[in-house]
Amino acid sequence: MVQVYVGLGANLGNREQTLQLALEALGQLAQGCVLCSEFLTTAAVGGPPQPDYLNAVAGFETTLAPTALLNALLAIELAQGRVRKVKNGPRTLDLDLLWYGGEAIDQPGLQVPHPRICERRFVLEPWAQIAPTLVFDQVTLADRLQCLALA
Repeated sequence: MVQVYVGLGANLGNREQTLQLALEALGQLAQGCVLCSEFLTTAAVGGPPQPDYLNAVAGFETTLAPTALLNALLAIELAQGRVRKVKNGPRTLDLDLLWYGGEAIDQPGLQVPHPRICERRFVLEPWAQIAPTLVFDQVTLADRLQCLALA
């Protein structure tokens, strides 16, 4: 089993319901319970003008290999109506594999840890709620979030 963290985001439709359904689906991939942060409303970053996002981070243990987990996440997005028309455009659901047991993975279509974690308060803040002592790039998430707040 490996500990994973997944970023969740939605800015179209019933955002809260979509995130709840995504969490239920993640539960089917987990061995044990899924720990989830509070839902956080944030402005969209990049892309065309669009509605605010509802974001969260979920953590759980799984036996799925990284590529199998990514494929499962993409299937959950599709089941919630995700359509990829515009890069960084609005979406019903976005699931990002942020962390896979501390492994560094760089494959076509899959980079773990997610390459833009350090730039994104909407990822760091909810992630630090559920794993403040997790060390990412030699700094705890809580300390990284504090540095981001000071920038």
